Amino acid sequence: MSTFITSDGTELYYKDWGTGQPIVLNSGWPLSADMWDYQMMFLAEHGFRVIAHDRRGFGRSSQPWTGYDYDTFAGDVHELIEALDLKDVILGGFSMGGGEVARYIGRFGTARIAKAMLISAVTPLMMRREDHPEGMDPAIFDGIRAGLLNDRAKFLDEFGPVFTGSKLPGSNVSQQMLDWTLGMGLQGGFKGTYDCVKAFAETDFRPDLAKFDVPTLVVHGNGDAVVNFDATGKAAAALIEGARFLVYEGAPHAVYFTHKDRLNQDMLEFARS
Repeated sequence: MSTFITSDGTELYYKDWGTGQPIVLNSGWPLSADMWDYQMMFLAEHGFRVIAHDRRGFGRSSQPWTGYDYDTFAGDVHELIEALDLKDVILGGFSMGGGEVARYIGRFGTARIAKAMLISAVTPLMMRREDHPEGMDPAIFDGIRAGLLNDRAKFLDEFGPVFTGSKLPGSNVSQQMLDWTLGMGLQGGFKGTYDCVKAFAETDFRPDLAKFDVPTLVVHGNGDAVVNFDATGKAAAALIEGARFLVYEGAPHAVYFTHKDRLNQDMLEFARS
């Protein structure tokens, strides 16, 4: 397996497919790099080098007790890019992974970054608070934590249809796809899975988005029942100067599978533009 050791001793697994300009993809919670398989294969077949890692605590990476915050996650991405000496990177993230894109640019700038992609992302801020009244009810995230503590396997199994929209009319999500999604989720460590709820719900990325100075693609389904469209995708596109905003009408959260053909083409067109 391809792995590298971070400066704090955490071993991170990554997939590295194809050759050409690098595209670095960050996964959603509670998944692994495997969620990107359809995009990685497609983009690698079309002349790009596509890299995705398992976030610390998830997939095949180490499961440390601490470090489940966006400064650490962005530092891990920075160390991966440095370790592979990647330049002219197209940096993308899905859901929680969109926060890593934002915090990376906020902390490390765009010297190695050519473009950014935010797909069903949690940016700029998910949870409602006084200065963000359009955010989601904090009770939602308390419920997620309670569900994990009570019966993690049951919670994630019941979360799958909401995540993928499998019960929506015309859904292309099979039981096998739900099983695969559940398997990725259960491969993650319990501590990281739990701690990341606070990270993706409460981290404010508005200062990070203000530092975006590269072409940016924002993709979000307006039927997303997990990451609210108005509080995130629509708001992020408004905050990033010159962002290209693609709304997938009626689409659920997991567009990497439910709308994979459209997403693949949109990502390829953006990467080539």
